[in-house]
Amino acid sequence: MSAEIIRGAVHRACRQLDAEDWDAFLALCAPGFVYQVTAFSPEIRQEMIWFDQDRDGLKALFEMVPQHLRRIGTLLRHVSVGEIDRLPDGSWQAVSTFQCFHTDHDGRSHILAVGRYTDRLTGDASPLLLSRTTRLETRDLGVGSHVPI
Repeated sequence: MSAEIIRGAVHRACRQLDAEDWDAFLALCAPGFVYQVTAFSPEIRQEMIWFDQDRDGLKALFEMVPQHLRRIGTLLRHVSVGEIDRLPDGSWQAVSTFQCFHTDHDGRSHILAVGRYTDRLTGDASPLLLSRTTRLETRDLGVGSHVPI
């Protein structure tokens, strides 16, 4: 397996989230997948965990999305995969920077969030996500953020 395959898996996962194709995103996740969103708070001087769900919890969240009030428009994630390392257990880790843009129905776009993804993936020929930690630099996402960044 090559770093290009890992890079492609990270980009594919983001494309599925952009398309809000929840089933396709979950198909890229291993059964034990865990998704976490964190941010550092300078006010309290510690890391905060804003979101922590396993694969089943995400599936339930995705099923409820249509019933939530949410930000109208689309999200587009621009990802730059940086470091890709093979871990001793045979899995892979990719650390990426990202910007997540929101475009409203009038066609106005703005940056919603920036941060880093740390993805751990299986060492298979078609790698699956084992975990994703989204560490946000942005700490004000506004209202209606019911989908993973």
